[in-house]
Amino acid sequence: MPLYRDAGIVLRTQKLGEADRIVTLLTRQRGKVRAVAKGVRRTKSRFGARLEPFMVVDLQCYEGRSLDTITQAETLAPYGDPIARDYVTYTSATVMLETADRLTEEGEPAPQQFRLLAGALSSLAATEHDARLVLDAYLLRSLAIAGWAPSFVDCARCGAPGPHLAFHVGSGGAVCPSCRTPGSAAPHRLTMELLAALLSGDWAVADASDPAQRREGSGLVSAFLQWHLERGVRSLRLVDRT
Repeated sequence: MPLYRDAGIVLRTQKLGEADRIVTLLTRQRGKVRAVAKGVRRTKSRFGARLEPFMVVDLQCYEGRSLDTITQAETLAPYGDPIARDYVTYTSATVMLETADRLTEEGEPAPQQFRLLAGALSSLAATEHDARLVLDAYLLRSLAIAGWAPSFVDCARCGAPGPHLAFHVGSGGAVCPSCRTPGSAAPHRLTMELLAALLSGDWAVADASDPAQRREGSGLVSAFLQWHLERGVRSLRLVDRT
């Protein structure tokens, strides 16, 4: 069976038998991979804590018919410990992993999603910005990579130049008065500016934003995410938005 090496981010794990685990990873070259880590639940496992969620590892695996098998794992970025030390950081990172799992497919390379997730986890671990802002920025950008880029300035339906202050999830973001439909939200102007800054990476604007606009923006991001994924993200309800 052919061997391969790749960098991967551990998305989730599940028990297999008495001592093994199935590890789901987002890899740089191969997209999402599911592989067996044999004996990893034993106290003397040579993998130890390397194959836990949030960890970035260098893997050696051999391909199997349904599941690959991990033969070697070396730590590239030990994000697990610093992320787990804070509740908001931990829950934000958990939402990121679940979203990455949902937006990628096994065997389909997703290098942009890999780089985005790795960067977001690095930012969380380093506490560079408020964890909830990092989460919303990640969600907006991951959806944009997947083909669902929201508009926060021009009309998402007809393209009329903005800024527009109505937001409709099903239309793709900001909508002009002519395209506004029943059920559209009317967020504050500063909320739309914050979301545009998170999507573009303007952290000077994002870090200076008001808590009220952050909460309102988070609600719009959550609604936009779950609309396009067509079902709820379970871990999203655990994030403290207060």
